[in-house]
Amino acid sequence: VGYGSPAALQHLIHILLCRRRQLIAWSSSTRFGPHTAKPQVSLPRRFSGSFPPSMANASRLLVLSMSWNNFAGPIPTNLGNLRDLEYLQLNVNQFGSNKQNDLSFIVSLTNCTNLRSIPQEIGNLKTLWLGSNKISGSIPQEIGNLHNLYFLEIVNNMISGSIPETIGKLSKLQKLGIVVNNISGKIPSSIGNITGLRNLGAAANMLEGRIPAELGNCTNLQELYLGSNHLTGKIPEQVIGISSLTIGLYLELNEFTGPLPSQVGNLKNLGALSISGNKLTGEIPSVLVPRFAWQFLDGAIPSSLNQLKGIRELDLSQNNLSGQIPEFLGKLPLMRLNLSHNTLEGEVPKVGVFNNISAFSVAGKNMKLCGGIQPLHLLACPIKFSKKNKIPFPDKMIPLLIILPIVLLLAWGGEGEFAKLKSCLESILRLGVIYSAKLPHERMDSGNVVKEIHQITKAYNE
Repeated sequence: VGYGSPAALQHLIHILLCRRRQLIAWSSSTRFGPHTAKPQVSLPRRFSGSFPPSMANASRLLVLSMSWNNFAGPIPTNLGNLRDLEYLQLNVNQFGSNKQNDLSFIVSLTNCTNLRSIPQEIGNLKTLWLGSNKISGSIPQEIGNLHNLYFLEIVNNMISGSIPETIGKLSKLQKLGIVVNNISGKIPSSIGNITGLRNLGAAANMLEGRIPAELGNCTNLQELYLGSNHLTGKIPEQVIGISSLTIGLYLELNEFTGPLPSQVGNLKNLGALSISGNKLTGEIPSVLVPRFAWQFLDGAIPSSLNQLKGIRELDLSQNNLSGQIPEFLGKLPLMRLNLSHNTLEGEVPKVGVFNNISAFSVAGKNMKLCGGIQPLHLLACPIKFSKKNKIPFPDKMIPLLIILPIVLLLAWGGEGEFAKLKSCLESILRLGVIYSAKLPHERMDSGNVVKEIHQITKAYNE
């Protein structure tokens, strides 16, 4: 690709090297003050090559978008010459040199006092998009000098080191995305200074230590992604109780301990909560919301789940739940249900979500479940006889059935046969009493009854 002479570059305002679908999405939702992004060309293929340092000669440049290509190599450190730059989009390329100074160009961006982008939902926001490249190194302390930055995304790279304390100087920041990197250390408490933060994504890193309670100062936070790290300690009440959280709170696959704070009840509008894969203990708080994933439960599946009339996804896997699967789960509007790796027993319901084998899971330790569902390798349940199914039998006939064999044996069998019959009848009557006990846990199941009868018959025939 030829970029022309420096003189020609000086007159450029927009350089759009992003791919066709990106241009369409961008032009329909993005405005830049008096300038409306109207792409003049569409690009049928990906561009490749390195980032030319001569691009910095386009001194009047407002928009530079090179996303969704195969550009590679280091990002030049002279981008600060583009003082009027409003929008810089370099995501989804191969940028990076596998060196610790891959992010050093950020230092020069402090000269770009107009660096900004305007997403559809908010408008007039300043942004830096570097996601899905091969950028290495650590986030420089100078990141805090980008005082007008509203949007910072460096997801899916190879960033290492820790999050600098200076990140707290970005008081206008509304979205911070550093998901899927190699960032370690603690989450700085200074992040609580970014009170306008709406989205914080730092999942799939190597962060450790506790979540700073100061994060609770971010009272505009709508999404928090901290899953798949090494975070420890209790989940701070100040964080779990941020009532502005409406999209999602993801804390799964960490090492949190203790109970889930009762402040979770403040999250009445939360769309998704995932805290599985931790070491939490206790019970589900009384206030519940849809699409939650728990991993700290024991005992029976709580009946309070029946209140979730709008629930679509429910994950109760990897717990110590016991007892039967309640029928009401089949009456909820569930699209997905995960009950795997518990110790549930009894018959699997056959209504609602249970009608779709691929929509629910009972795999793992639920060895006592039944229902005759072959794809799930469940045996048929034992036949239960209720009072409605019993054949009426005159009570007056029972003594006759007991006395008649005794009389016949006395007449033809002698005392020896009588003693054997007496022992046999006593054993059968004892089984009958145990099998018909009122309380379920006191009854002997039918399988064991059959075994006992075989033993009694064997002893009688000897």
